[in-house]
Amino acid sequence: MSTVTDPRPLYRDALAWVDTLFAQVRPEQMTDPTPCPQFDVRALLGHLVATVDRGRVIGSGGDPLSIPEFLTGVPDDAWRAELERAQAHYRKVWSDDDVLDRSVVAPWGTGPGRAAVLSNLNEALVHGWDLSAATGLQTEPDAALVEAAFAVARRSIPAARRGGRVPFGTVVESAPDASPLERLANWSGRETAAWRR
Repeated sequence: MSTVTDPRPLYRDALAWVDTLFAQVRPEQMTDPTPCPQFDVRALLGHLVATVDRGRVIGSGGDPLSIPEFLTGVPDDAWRAELERAQAHYRKVWSDDDVLDRSVVAPWGTGPGRAAVLSNLNEALVHGWDLSAATGLQTEPDAALVEAAFAVARRSIPAARRGGRVPFGTVVESAPDASPLERLANWSGRETAAWRR
C-alpha cells in the first residue's frame, strides 16, 4: 500500500500543524461554514478530535465506530486542550511498533495498523485544509509532509473507485497554482475553488 515504513512521525507532524490551527480559531468563527458541508467550524474541530480518538481505539483493538463522528459539549476555549488530550492517549497506544503490522479494524475495513495511521494522516491534512480555508488562516504544513501523504493517497484512494465504501468524491482538477495541500484536498474530492483567497 505504501513505501512509508513508519507513518507515525508524519501523522505527528500533521497533528502539530492542526494544533496551530486550533490555537488561532476565534470564538466568533465557531458557527462559520466550512468546505466540508456537514460541518461548521465547531463541528469540524469536534471531528478532528474524534478522528484522533477513533485512531486510539483502532490501535487498541476496539471498534472505532464506538466513538462518535464528532465530539460535542466542549467549551469553545477548550478545543485545543481536547486535541492535546486525544493525542496523548493516541501516542500511548501507538508507541508499540508491533501495532503497525497488527490487523486492526478501521471504519473502511480491516487492515494493518500502518494503513489506519495513513488514513488518519489524510483525515488530519484534508480536514486541516478545511479548517484553514474556513477561518482564513491560509497556513500549510511542510510541503514534504503533504507530498508524502499525497503519494500514499494516490495509491490507496484510486481515482476510479469512489463512493460507497470509499467515502471520497470524484477527484477535482486542481488549479495550476494550487499548493500541495490543496492538490491533496482535490484528490480527496474536495471542491476548493470557492475557498481560495
